[in-house]
Formats: sequence, C-alpha cells, structure tokens
Amino acid sequence: MKQKDKKLTVFEKYLTVWVLVCIGAGILLGKIAPHIAVTLDSLSVFQVSIPIAVCLFFMMYPIMVKIDFGEVIKAGKTPKPVLMTLGINWAIKPFTMFIIATFFLGFVFKDFLPGTEVIKTGETVELWRSYISGTILLGIAPCTAMVLMWSHLARGNSGLTLVMVAINSLTMLVLYGPLGSLLLGINAMPIPWQTILFSVGIYVALPLAAGYISRKLIIRFKGIAWFNEKFLHFLTPVSIIALLVTLVLLFSFKGEVIIGNPLTIFWIAVPLFIQTILIFAVGYFVFARVLKLSYEDSAPAAMIGASNHFEVAIATSAMLFGLSSGASLATVVGVLIEVPVMLLLVWICKKTCFLFRECTLGEPQCGSGKS
Repeated sequence: MKQKDKKLTVFEKYLTVWVLVCIGAGILLGKIAPHIAVTLDSLSVFQVSIPIAVCLFFMMYPIMVKIDFGEVIKAGKTPKPVLMTLGINWAIKPFTMFIIATFFLGFVFKDFLPGTEVIKTGETVELWRSYISGTILLGIAPCTAMVLMWSHLARGNSGLTLVMVAINSLTMLVLYGPLGSLLLGINAMPIPWQTILFSVGIYVALPLAAGYISRKLIIRFKGIAWFNEKFLHFLTPVSIIALLVTLVLLFSFKGEVIIGNPLTIFWIAVPLFIQTILIFAVGYFVFARVLKLSYEDSAPAAMIGASNHFEVAIATSAMLFGLSSGASLATVVGVLIEVPVMLLLVWICKKTCFLFRECTLGEPQCGSGKS
C-alpha cells in the first residue's frame, strides 16, 4: 500500500507569504513606533539581544530535538553521501557563495546599492559590502530542519537525511567560526572570529544540548510515539512563529532602506538564487552520479548542500552587525527565497530520478527505474 504523503503545515506551505507579511509589518512598525524595536534591541547581555536570543532559541530547538544521535553511528554504513554533502558544504559552497556574491553585489549591482552604514562595532562600511557579508553567513551555514521535509517530498532516504543533518550541525561547531573569519576578513569586514564562535555556541550548542537532553527525557517518560506525533507536531509552528517575530524586528529597522531602494531585495536575491541552483546541480548531477549513489540518497544529499541554515545566519548577523545592518537584511532575503526555490528543486528531483541506477518512486517519469 502506498504511504500517504506527509503534507506541509500552513506555516511551512505559505512561509514565503508569511515572510512578506512580516516584512510589511516590520516596515510599518519601524515607521509608526520605531522606539519599540530600539528598546527591545537595547535589552542585551554581552552584545546578545535578549528578545532575539529567546526567539532564536525557539527557532533552533525544534531542529535539534529531532536529531537522534544514535543514528550518527549508522552513517558509517553509507559513507559516500555523507562525505559528498560534507565536501560540498564546507569545501565548495562557502567559496562559491563568496565569489558569486562579490561578483554581483560588488561589481554588477554595486551602483544600485549605494550608501554606507554604521555596524555594531561602530565602524562605517559600504552597504554592498555588508550585503556580501550576509550572503557569506548564509553560505557557511548549510542545512535547515526543513531539509527533512524536502527529502520527504522528494521521497529520499529520510534516515540518511537525519544523519547528515546531525553531522552537519556538529561540523558547524568546528568550521563555522574559522570559515566565517576567513571570508569576512577577505571582504574587509572587521569581525573577530572569537565573536562568531561565541554566537555559534549560543545559537547552536545551547539548543543542541537542550534538544538532546529533552529528547532523551521525553522519550523515556512519554514514549517515542508521543514524541513524534504530539511533541514535534506542536513544535513546528512554534519554530516558525519565532522566526517570523524575529523578521518583524529585523524589518522594523530596514523600512527606510527598503522604501528608498525597493529593488534591494531583488539584487540580493539574484546571487542567492544562482548559488542555490549551482550547488544543487553540482551535488545532484555531478558528484552523486560520479559516486554512483541511488536516487534516494542523492536527492537529500544534494538538497542539504543547496539549502541554508538561515536561523544561524540571522542570529550571527544580528549579533555581529546588529539588527539594522545590511548583513541581517541579506540573511532574511535567504529566508524569503528558501521555500519556493527548494520546492522547485524537489520538483526537479522527482522529474529526473530516472537518471539514477536505483529509482523506487514508481512515478511515471521514473519508468526506467524499478517500481
């Protein structure tokens, strides 16, 4: 019997619409009550905004609590897709993002992105340079929790996807800081790598530990069925609501920039879109074919590389540059295009699955595979 497809929730299905609503709400808030966002942002400890930290924790925690660390050991049985996604995420993607963003935002669209801004360190930088920094933070933050949904919709190997999410989250703790320091330094942004590592600790390590401990306790006392069917179902909207609240705050600071430069969102979206398609194509049509992976392993491995962990990118940009920075705006544009682009990639995967040696979808377009 064919398993009934899992459906996107209203929040997930229309995430782009909700983001647009939050953009409008944030701009409106910034116009009619600018003191509210400023006051909230002033509530900080060691440069960490308390309201933002609370929102970001509830964004990150549902991602981390889904990870079954016992499954990581089983990744050794299928090392090729794991090695593929690690190689793409950390050896290729950060540098292609830097090159593509610098080419478009630093050269092609530079004249359309005039002006300067004062970032959180008190230094003045060009806006286009700040936008590039935001794209860099997206490029070095691979994989989001929603990649589990993309894998499911593409009928990929969900167990392997979970393992790759876990491994990428752990790898981020080690490589996110050094890569961020290197690329932001090349971009002439005065950012200490210690600050990046601190932000990763706050927004990744803390919810990771909370997720691991609470997962163990909940399963022990309530059972795995209750955890999967009740607890995770409740957390999904909580995570996205926290994201949307954060976006309202972000755009409450950017109202004047957006109104004065209505095409800014588009200019930033162009390199992000090209980067996403490029990384997916490299993983799905090149590396997966060379490694002779099955379709069920190839699809999620390629989409993990293509997607971004925009929660971490938003958190880091807000902490390093401030909520009002161009870098934070660029990370939010990443959220704006994430859902439609990833749904496009899911469609491409299902239409081209016949290219792989193992295709078990049973779809008409996979007529050459086994059913």
